[in-house]
Amino acid sequence: MNKKTMFLGVTALVVGAATLLPQAALAYRGDASVQGPNYTQERHEAMTEAFANKDYNAWKALMDGKGALNRITAENFPKFAEAHQLSLEGKTAEAAALRAELGLGQQNGSGMGQGNKQGNGQGRMNR
Repeated sequence: MNKKTMFLGVTALVVGAATLLPQAALAYRGDASVQGPNYTQERHEAMTEAFANKDYNAWKALMDGKGALNRITAENFPKFAEAHQLSLEGKTAEAAALRAELGLGQQNGSGMGQGNKQGNGQGRMNR
């Protein structure tokens, strides 16, 4: 096998992985029917209870410093819980509208930099 063929094969693998992996990692966001990477039955039940009770502190503890914590506060958590419930009911357009109001754009580039505070119009001043 010559070097050119090996180089093209490796390049194709890298491009394929770079294209497919981010989509797989983000596929669960906004779709309550898809299990995320941190899914366990215990965590799911605790999340369900936190949403049902609109218990921001319980939800926040389960998030372990990740996810939507940079946008969801105790004040707007009830709206976030409503978006979650709408998603469970299959009302994805309504859930997406609430998420957009909360600054949680979904899968179309309208989000706020995928959780790293980019795109919020405030740059590094918001850190």
